[in-house]
Amino acid sequence: MSTRDSIERFLRNLAAAVSYPFESWRGTIGLVIVSLAIYVLLILSTMPAFSLQLLGDGLHWLDYALVSLTETVYRTDGPSGLALVVLYALLSGIAIVNAVAQLRVVGLSSLADVSGVLPGFLASGCASCGAGLLGFLGFAGGVAVLPFDGALLRVGGLLLLLFFLGRTGHPERCSFAMEAAE
Repeated sequence: MSTRDSIERFLRNLAAAVSYPFESWRGTIGLVIVSLAIYVLLILSTMPAFSLQLLGDGLHWLDYALVSLTETVYRTDGPSGLALVVLYALLSGIAIVNAVAQLRVVGLSSLADVSGVLPGFLASGCASCGAGLLGFLGFAGGVAVLPFDGALLRVGGLLLLLFFLGRTGHPERCSFAMEAAE
């Protein structure tokens, strides 16, 4: 198989993976709920002390925290920084919906494929600040000295998510059967 065929197969798998949540209302609703939850988590994690202080006083501050922190991300990182957060939340939502569908169809034997998304979460967990889960592991200082304030790390995490989606393809179809047919 040539490189061109491999790239075409990867792009077909990626398109199938991205379109899967939109094949049913259940998948679409799941994608919206998961993506919104991830967006909220990412935005609140940009300033955890501020978020905890506001939410500690009551959940009625959630809307204020989300609006304030979204504005902060926009003002500090610009439209591209906010777009990275939104894209990361959307791709993570797609990956999680697909992983749940794959677990439902194949069972626990597909856990190895599902674990392929973990490097993306570890690398760019908080797509807005770049530290993500690495900060919880004690590597936030290392991320702070990266060029472009960790933007390359965020883009790398998104590329890992895209790679995961393109590798697994449609969660209800066997990619090996498609390869054998070609």
